[in-house]
Amino acid sequence: MNRTHSTPSPSKKSMSNTDTGNDQITTLIFYDFEVTKHDWLVVLIIPWLGIVRTICNDDPALIKFYEEHKHDVWVGYNSRHYDQYILKGIICGFDPWDINCHIIYEEKPGWSYSDLFKKVFLINYDTMTRKDRSLKELEGFQGHNIHESGVSFDIQRPLKKEEAEEMAVYCKNDVLETMNVFAETKSDFDAILWLVKEYGFPLSYLNKTKAQISAAILGCDRTDFGDEWDISVLPCINMGKYDIIRTTFLNPFSHTRDLEFSHEVAGVQHDFGLGGVHGARKKYHYKCDSDHLMLHVDVESFYPRLMIFHDLLTRSARHPELFRGIFEHRMKLKHEGKKKEQAPYKIVINGTFGIMDDKTNPAYDPRNAHMVTINGQLMLIDLVEKLEVIPSFELIQSNTDGLIIKIRKADFELLDDICYEWESRCDMVLGFDYIEEIWQKDVNNYIFRQFDGKIECKGAYVKELNPLDNDLPILNKALVDYMLHDIAPETTINGCNDMIMFQKVCKRGGSYDFVEWNNQRFGNKCFRIFASNRLDDGTVYKVKGNGRRDKMANTSDHSFIENGDVTDAKVNERLNKQWYIDLAWTRLEQYGVGGQYGLF
Repeated sequence: MNRTHSTPSPSKKSMSNTDTGNDQITTLIFYDFEVTKHDWLVVLIIPWLGIVRTICNDDPALIKFYEEHKHDVWVGYNSRHYDQYILKGIICGFDPWDINCHIIYEEKPGWSYSDLFKKVFLINYDTMTRKDRSLKELEGFQGHNIHESGVSFDIQRPLKKEEAEEMAVYCKNDVLETMNVFAETKSDFDAILWLVKEYGFPLSYLNKTKAQISAAILGCDRTDFGDEWDISVLPCINMGKYDIIRTTFLNPFSHTRDLEFSHEVAGVQHDFGLGGVHGARKKYHYKCDSDHLMLHVDVESFYPRLMIFHDLLTRSARHPELFRGIFEHRMKLKHEGKKKEQAPYKIVINGTFGIMDDKTNPAYDPRNAHMVTINGQLMLIDLVEKLEVIPSFELIQSNTDGLIIKIRKADFELLDDICYEWESRCDMVLGFDYIEEIWQKDVNNYIFRQFDGKIECKGAYVKELNPLDNDLPILNKALVDYMLHDIAPETTINGCNDMIMFQKVCKRGGSYDFVEWNNQRFGNKCFRIFASNRLDDGTVYKVKGNGRRDKMANTSDHSFIENGDVTDAKVNERLNKQWYIDLAWTRLEQYGVGGQYGLF
């Protein structure tokens, strides 16, 4: 199976030479390795110089290229965990297949293969933003060709000439796709590069994760505090009639990582645990009338404020004052509407809580991490309890750092006073967004429109998609069109003729041996699937070695596979649009829409 390339090239502007801040220009080199038992090859591309280099089984040539570019930035996909160690291994004289097996089959980290890797200088940047997304899956989302190489990576003999050529084409395509992913996510690179320069780190810190850079900025030293469950409640919190929630959190028998319990608050069942509080009315829809207000009451930077103003930042930080300074500057930029300038600061602000509960990070401080989540939940319920004195108060949703509520307009002054008292007592800041209409499936799946026209969507069914997250996009559009614009799914779906809008990108999964469709077996890992009008088109199954067959999720019983490029493809007679229409109505029902018969 020959792989053809139809990937559009990213703009040179998006990947131009990068100013390192050291009066020198650093080149970005995009690279990817393929390794089999007896062969290895690498494709190296410097796009704006027009350099495309394939090196196969030639250690001296690779080492020479490395020496010429060792101070440049090497950009790969999953290169932090794989490709950089193949490169370092070849430079050190190791067998790349042995390193490959160490990482892939033995599932060991690449750095543990040899201490010599530490002596090979490399500025590596990994474009992989989510560990659960393969490069092939991202290619699929973009509508690109996702046919895979016919050459097995487990082949036990040396590659034939034509096999090596095919693998080189496959590898080059992966590098081109890596360039596309980099172009789509370059704002991340820019933000990380800014932090590296601003805080005086060596450029090699580009190889670190956002979490590692955040810990480095705060000067975190790994410390075993030995007091994970020494939990207390902040004195500013007053739970009132919901004090049972506080005592449950403080009960020593509750102190496990699996801590979960439920309690009704303001007529809504709430779930509590170490991940935050969640509660929502199911299948809820409301559009404001002239007598009522629907408000999104948001706690501004909830967790950072808990860490700063209630002294709950990781205790391993030698420079806690930096966190407060970064927070205050970020808030200043936010209020000035400078979204782009906020990006580097948001990495530190949003990432610091997460690293407090990461055992692998020097910022690890599980007690303070638990204190943040537990006290945050109690503070939010404290606010709900005080708001319940409002005669017209209705709680629609509670979710980690905010509430959605409904009141009569006449009660707004009372609500404002209660919120002000809570803000003053808890050292927090609340923001109000005025919602015109909301559709809510549950706490993690909703869509609402504010009176100023701003739309907020949460959940897989209605979230705004992008080129790197583009699964069944026609359904998201159909749901949003119906709930916000009263456009029937039939109108949206029948009016669309772009094949990419109907794609479902599926992964086989490592525990399955092959995919079966129409009595054919496929070893591919990634597939693009469409609903079919043809009754002789069968179901797409992923199959395990023991014979277990599981249908690919969210696909039709009658489907067809198209792994070629669909970026400009138009709908043909094989596509079953009615299947998408039916699925759209099924999903709408979960938001409280009664199909073609109105509301439940």
